[in-house]
Amino acid sequence: MPGFSLVGTGTGRGPMRPARTLMRYFFMAVRIRLQRRGSTKRPFYAVVVADAKMPRDGRFLEKLGTYNPLKESDKLDLLMERYNHWVGVGAIPTATVASLLKRAAAVG
Repeated sequence: MPGFSLVGTGTGRGPMRPARTLMRYFFMAVRIRLQRRGSTKRPFYAVVVADAKMPRDGRFLEKLGTYNPLKESDKLDLLMERYNHWVGVGAIPTATVASLLKRAAAVG
């Protein structure tokens, strides 16, 4: 970004900022993760886009699809257009979501 330095040199375009504060400008704090639903011993998950600071089953920005580990086939149902949009603007999928996508791509 023009006018910002990672070391906070103070170029006259605003106050000096330490590097950790500037990271907010460069890295989105949004994750693509699973949100648990279902009852006891009957898990069912929603694939959601949520702020990294929100709890696992808390508020989310958008629901992208579902994952049902109890189904025999087609366990993952995902809107790939919206997934690609969020990844394109900087959202980071969790390791679990990334492995589910890799497994779904290998099967289908």
